[in-house]
Amino acid sequence: MEVKVKARKFGGSIGIIIPREVIEKERINVDDDLEINIEKKADLNFMWGICKDVKIPTDQIMKEIDEGEFYDE
Repeated sequence: MEVKVKARKFGGSIGIIIPREVIEKERINVDDDLEINIEKKADLNFMWGICKDVKIPTDQIMKEIDEGEFYDE
């Protein structure tokens, strides 16, 4: 199951919150062993100054980024 979460600071550590819907669907309980695949979402904000002459609307670019069309996998 894929779910998007935001990393948060917990004391000196960073953690994530698993949404309730995922907990219920996957029947996750306290002390369960979980296997998690982590991929950091690309931060392309640095490109906005470089792409002044791009004629594609920003909302279309953002949609393509969210859909992974900018990644060569």
